[in-house]
Amino acid sequence: MSTSFPSPPPAITSVATTKSNLFAAVDMGTNSFKLLIVSTDPSSGRFLTLNRIKEPVLLGLDTTITTASSTISATSIHRAISALLKFQQIIHSHRVPSSNSRFVATSAVREASNQTQFLSAIHETLGHQVEILTGIEEASLIYLGVLQFYPVLNSTVLTIDIGGGSTEFTVGFKGNVLFSTSLKLGHVTLTQNFNQIMIMREHIRKEIENSGLFKIIKEFKIDVVIGSSGTIKAIEKAVCKGYAGIVYENVQVFEEFYKREWRFSREELKSLVERLCEEEREMEGRGRREGFFKSRAGFILAGTILLDEIFERLEIQEMEVSGYALGEGVITETLGRVFEGFDLNANARWRSVVRLASRFNNKKRMKAAAICVGIAREIFQGLRKWNELRDNGDNDSDEGLVHLDEADLEYLEAACLLHNIGLCTGKKGYHKQSFRVIMNGNHLHGYNDKEVELIALLVRHHRKKFPKPNSPEGSTEEVKQKFRILCTIIRVSAAVQPCLPMDCQNMEFIHSPEGFELVLSEARYEPLTPNVVQPLAGDINSFVEKELEHFRMVFKKKLSIVVS
Repeated sequence: MSTSFPSPPPAITSVATTKSNLFAAVDMGTNSFKLLIVSTDPSSGRFLTLNRIKEPVLLGLDTTITTASSTISATSIHRAISALLKFQQIIHSHRVPSSNSRFVATSAVREASNQTQFLSAIHETLGHQVEILTGIEEASLIYLGVLQFYPVLNSTVLTIDIGGGSTEFTVGFKGNVLFSTSLKLGHVTLTQNFNQIMIMREHIRKEIENSGLFKIIKEFKIDVVIGSSGTIKAIEKAVCKGYAGIVYENVQVFEEFYKREWRFSREELKSLVERLCEEEREMEGRGRREGFFKSRAGFILAGTILLDEIFERLEIQEMEVSGYALGEGVITETLGRVFEGFDLNANARWRSVVRLASRFNNKKRMKAAAICVGIAREIFQGLRKWNELRDNGDNDSDEGLVHLDEADLEYLEAACLLHNIGLCTGKKGYHKQSFRVIMNGNHLHGYNDKEVELIALLVRHHRKKFPKPNSPEGSTEEVKQKFRILCTIIRVSAAVQPCLPMDCQNMEFIHSPEGFELVLSEARYEPLTPNVVQPLAGDINSFVEKELEHFRMVFKKKLSIVVS
């Protein structure tokens, strides 16, 4: 097969002297291909998304339900390789080692009659091996991903993931899979093969009944049902915004997300199904659907009907919704291979921080918050190392900083991830809205009241007015000193972040006789199209001058931002 694809960049096969904490997973689904890049701390279990990209490859357009297998067309293969080349360039721009990157394929490739040709084309162009997951492997990895979003390790969980070509069911407990199966029911293939809703419903019922799923699930005492995938997340969003009643345009954005609980009931799902079915008979309704569901509009009816039948057959009353799924599961399994003794439940409370950030932030703001975390972590670790050198007598004789520990870093990273959640109401006073959510919502599970207040105050004072010298009130002098240091770090980090392109992850905090330098280097890669690489902002130092002056007052040292 002849192609004109550019050569991929050389793989990164080694890193410094330690194992890299950067990992990448590519989920080659029936409807879309998804790239996930994360940074993780295996000692604490903190799990932070750095980049998340989706490409609508639509391999499922070549899938039919009337044949034992399907054929992926040459056009779809071309779309797939183009998407994977883009992903590979981004992976290299983040400097993720090839050993920490995994490419997995699901239903469309699993069922393809020309699977060998498809995989050979990918290997020839990109040099990557693709893992073809069985339905049971896919379901098991989804369960692992869900465990990284919800603290349900000690609960018996039923996970349901609706994909483009199949739906995966898993019953898990304490990280172990008790039961897992995959049914050939997906929102893309159902849309393609059924024009009439009643015939579609009959087919779904038949498949579920023939699988014996109801009888098997009934044998377990299910504590919680959790759904994942774009379709189920889109359903939850529609329920939250009141789409069934067409009131979503008038819902107050802040109140809507403040009350959002990442779950929906059987009755709410039925109301949405009824509304979507009514829209099938209205030209205006179809336009409204496209405006709300965007690229998912063509498949959302089939996905919603499928979930409605699953609720009915399995007698589900309520479903919680996970922001994590297969990609996070693939990375979690990889972490277990790379880091000996990695604990699935090492830091359950960090997940409540991630869930809260995910509730209020869109993908762009989550990515910005993740970059802010990276900057803050680099400054924190650099300052701590500098302070240790001072304590050992390897530096000048000035008084050292108060001792900073891992708990302080966790508070700082939590505040950085949550600092912009108030932006859902607009930029004016958003830091106060962020503070209000953290303090009043009982969202951060596992943190005591003092810890929640500390995180909230860091968020409150990451911009505008500096905190009072005695903040937090009623705290010890050591806590007040730490707060002042952490507040200075988050202010610099939040100020620098908007100056950087979204793909900038390379940074280093250096101490010299003249002071400190935060060295930033752009993550460049050869673009697929001209002029798409965003340069670093010009004179960052002048842009963040106020925060740099505050840094100098706190640390008695000058900080300069250097772009290499």
